[in-house]
Amino acid sequence: MDTAPPPFHRFGMGPPRSPVVVSVPHAGRYYPQALADLVSVPMAALVPLEDRHVDAVAHAARGDETMLVASHARAWIDLNRSPDADRDPWIDEGARPAALARSDKVKSGIGLIPRRAGGADNMWRRKLTDAEVRARIVETHAPYHAALGQALAAARAAFGTAILLDLHSMPPLPGPDPAQVVLGDRFGRSCPGHVTARIAGVVRGHGCPVAIDRPYAGGHILDAHADPRGGVYALQLELDRTLYLDATLDQPGEGLARTAKTVRAVLDTLATLADPLRRAAE
Repeated sequence: MDTAPPPFHRFGMGPPRSPVVVSVPHAGRYYPQALADLVSVPMAALVPLEDRHVDAVAHAARGDETMLVASHARAWIDLNRSPDADRDPWIDEGARPAALARSDKVKSGIGLIPRRAGGADNMWRRKLTDAEVRARIVETHAPYHAALGQALAAARAAFGTAILLDLHSMPPLPGPDPAQVVLGDRFGRSCPGHVTARIAGVVRGHGCPVAIDRPYAGGHILDAHADPRGGVYALQLELDRTLYLDATLDQPGEGLARTAKTVRAVLDTLATLADPLRRAAE
C-alpha cells in the first residue's frame, strides 16, 4: 500500500532560536503511486528534477534554525512555482492559456507540474484534470507555504527580523571557471544587495566561485515570502551538485561535509546581519 508521508518535515518545533529560517523545497524523494501510473517515462528519468540529496547538506549544516524539508518529489508538484501563474495549459485542464505567454517556467516545461523529463517534451500520459492539480495544491503545496509563512512570522516576532535561506542545488554550469554557488535575491527585491554581497564574500572565502542572480535569481518562494518592508528577507542559494555528491551525482560524496561548513558559515553570517537589518528599518 502506498502510504504517503506528510508533505514536509519541520525541524525546530519550539519557539524560534534564530532569525534565520531554512527552506529545502526540491529534495523530496517520495513518488506517489499515482505519479507512476500517470507518467510515460521511466521513474528514473524523474530523478534529475530533484535537488538530489541537498537535504543532507542542510541537515549537516543546521544549528538552531527552523527548517522545512519537502518530502514529495518535485515531479509531483513544484513548491517553487506559483499555484496560479505557473500552471501549464499543455498538461493541465485548469490552467489559463495565457500562462504559456507569461510564464518562462511554463514555456520551458518546468511549471507548477513539470512537463519535461527524461528527454520527453511531455512526460504525462494524459492531461491532468483541474481537480487533480487542485488536490496536489491543497494537499502538498499549500501546507508547505503556510508552514513557511508561519515560521517566518514567528522569527520576525521573536527577533524583529526574519531571513529565509531557500536551499537548492544545480547541475554544473557550462563554460570556463563557472560559478559553483549562485545566490538569488530577485535582483535586489527580496534581499538588500549589500547582504547578498556579504554572503557572496563568505562563500568565496570557502573556495567556491559565486554568481549572483544569473542564471538563478530565485522563484515563487522568494516572491511569496520576502517582504523587506515588513522585516522579512529572503535569499536563494544554489549549490553545484559536484560539490557534495559522488562522481555519479547520485549519492552524497566526500565533499558533503565541506559544503555543509560553507552553508553553516552562510547561516551564521545571515544571523549576524538580522539585527543591523532591523535597526536600518527603524
